[in-house]
Amino acid sequence: MAELKTASAESTAARVKADIAAEDLSAQVAALRNDLSRLTESVVALGQGAKSAVTDEASVMTERLRDKVREEPLVALAATAGIAYVFGLLSRR
Repeated sequence: MAELKTASAESTAARVKADIAAEDLSAQVAALRNDLSRLTESVVALGQGAKSAVTDEASVMTERLRDKVREEPLVALAATAGIAYVFGLLSRR
């Protein structure tokens, strides 16, 4: 009978330890989900900032190119013709 009580006590202790481990695991999973959520928000914000910077830079470069073409239209035309000629030669191969 004493052995049965000992086995029952050990079983109860094992269940308590398993419950504690399960609760700890659940807490760690919740913390990991929270961290992942914050990381996702940070990556989205970083991507939006990079997109904004690239868009601004592209606008500036486009405006500079337009100004250059307005200042020297013949040079722009010659450069375009040269580039088209090179692409034509490359496309034959």
